[in-house]
Amino acid sequence: MRTPLIAGNWKMHTTPSAAAAWMRSLLEDLDGIDVSNVELLLNVPATHLAVLAPIVAGSPVAIGAQDVSAHAEGAYTGECSAAMLLDAGATYAIVGHSERRQYHHESDALLHDKVVACHAGGLTPILCVGEVEAERESGAHETTVLRQLSGGLSGIDLSRSDDLVIAYEPVWAIGTGKTATADDAQAMGAVIRSFLKGRYGPLADGIRILYGGSMKPANAAELLAKADVDGGLIGGASLQRDQYLAIATAAPR
Repeated sequence: MRTPLIAGNWKMHTTPSAAAAWMRSLLEDLDGIDVSNVELLLNVPATHLAVLAPIVAGSPVAIGAQDVSAHAEGAYTGECSAAMLLDAGATYAIVGHSERRQYHHESDALLHDKVVACHAGGLTPILCVGEVEAERESGAHETTVLRQLSGGLSGIDLSRSDDLVIAYEPVWAIGTGKTATADDAQAMGAVIRSFLKGRYGPLADGIRILYGGSMKPANAAELLAKADVDGGLIGGASLQRDQYLAIATAAPR
């Protein structure tokens, strides 16, 4: 059985000092709550990692980065390498979030290099894939996701299922008021799983596929009950401690 990964994405919110107070309160909230059936992860701005790492040490909460450089080092002003992020306390890094694809025009080839950089630098990549509204309406959603997977994972070998996480983001259902159903999530999860099986064989059974389309306490249980939804990549709700914990405790046991 795959342990659900409840991965928050704080995006560009909070300051390091505010995040430290928030995290201490979350750990207090966790006291007495059984979250042994899930893995808790919060992907925070790079400026927050070194501040939060000592706070979460020994707790059920891990921290991750929201992006990573494709380069190990060099004259790349403003970028953070996987080694830097790992040393600051990250264990995961989001690769190819829909906002990075849209606003920074990140290509599948670049994201492939970022996955490689994560593995070389000791981080687990969370590779994001997903279609926009026009692709969904035209019936090209599966083709789009398979193209992104093929480009992002070309030539990448895995030794363990835990070396990769996939996050499916139906871009048309993020902050638009439109909703992807649990059946929509499962249908694409099954497509992704089939691709992974073709690429990685039995290892694919253990690779976690997250749903990243506005998972909230109201829909978390239904989504997490699906066979190929192994957690969530959660945006705004992960900034609210009660909502984040409600999603975590909605996971099946």
